[in-house]
Amino acid sequence: MRNTHLRTWLRPGMSIKRWAGLLVVGVLLACLAVSMGIAWVYRTQDVPTIFTRIVELGTLQPVPHPLRGLLLFGLGLGMVGYAIWRMAHSVFAPFVDRSTSGSSVAQIVAEHRFGPVGPDLNVVVIGGGTGLSTALRGLKHANVGITAIVTVTDDGGSTGRLRTDFEMPAPGDIRNCIVALSDAESTVGKLFNYRFEDESATLAGHSFGNLFIAALTQVTGNFEQAVIESGRVLAIRGRVLPTTLEDVHLTARLDDGSVVSGESAVGRSHAPISGIFLDPVRPKGYEPAISAILGADLIVLGPGSLFTSVLPNLLVAGVREAIQYAPARTVYVCNVATQDGETDAFDLDDHVRAVVGYLGDDVLDYVIANDHVSTTRTAGAGPGGPVAVVPTGRDMTSGVAIIRRDIVDPDNPLRHDSDKLARSLLEVARMPAPTHRHAQERGALVAARMA
Repeated sequence: MRNTHLRTWLRPGMSIKRWAGLLVVGVLLACLAVSMGIAWVYRTQDVPTIFTRIVELGTLQPVPHPLRGLLLFGLGLGMVGYAIWRMAHSVFAPFVDRSTSGSSVAQIVAEHRFGPVGPDLNVVVIGGGTGLSTALRGLKHANVGITAIVTVTDDGGSTGRLRTDFEMPAPGDIRNCIVALSDAESTVGKLFNYRFEDESATLAGHSFGNLFIAALTQVTGNFEQAVIESGRVLAIRGRVLPTTLEDVHLTARLDDGSVVSGESAVGRSHAPISGIFLDPVRPKGYEPAISAILGADLIVLGPGSLFTSVLPNLLVAGVREAIQYAPARTVYVCNVATQDGETDAFDLDDHVRAVVGYLGDDVLDYVIANDHVSTTRTAGAGPGGPVAVVPTGRDMTSGVAIIRRDIVDPDNPLRHDSDKLARSLLEVARMPAPTHRHAQERGALVAARMA
């Protein structure tokens, strides 16, 4: 890390080296003047023997030339360089909020001179609910460009009431992602998550962040701009984009032939789900979201509720096609636990088959699954149990590489740990590039879209 910062300081055009050099020359001239004065005093005045001896030792008189000069010059130059380095940090550190920027002083000066330094890779995370925000909290600490593409089918609680009153896309999951990409300790971030709880109040049950986005939608005239402005208010690290701007609703068909409408109702169906679809069918995908997928280096599906947070995004026109043809590694993060009423008794194979069924063959490259299953139950963790990583009596037939890692939250064995998950995702990003049969078509489409 120190070598990286040093290379940044030495980058041409930083307007640092020239002034540091001038400082060194000035110090050398001042030192030369001092040494000339000392020599004059030494030659013209009677100096005590003890003082003479101290000067001889301090100037390394017992060491022969030219080694004596080289040692003194190196020592002096090193002291000056270290002093300049520490002085820069002392001067600029108070103006740098490291908790939010994560940048060194050298990086900040470089960005001021040359513009923002590009990220190591572009990561697109697709999903919704608390699972998506968990992934974002870990990724925001890495040097990656983050784009969260969020489902807008939620119709419960505060979000559902605002959708009905203002005929707008669901703001709830988008609010969670905006807060996740902001400074977790900021007052504004806490404010966005604040929920009015007084049952006698008109605002009971509403989240302030949802109300803020709804108000901005009315002020700006469109939901798209409201989301952008909300991200600016919280100074988020990345982008949060809706999958679509249309007013969409989720419907599920159950194994018994019945149909359940509404995301909240689907999650409480308590019957096996045979398929889902949107109303309207195939709503138009949000163009910036499609472009982000095509330009990604890593595409992440999940974590999150399988049928209500992850898969609905693939039913939006253009999203599945963009993933299919994007020249990026595509990874699905399987849930740590099953979800009661939605994925009861699902093992890893069931989750992967469902994703492949909606995404298409030869598209999904990797699956990250938790292999640290704890039998400890956490209070309030829900009725679901750990997802079985090893298929129960069946072979994995989806042709997808399974990556088993400890990604569970030690405090809540049925949830992901943000930092562990982020490390696993970055590990996948460094793995060999996919070699799908659609690779050439993917590259051609991306070139056409990005031109």
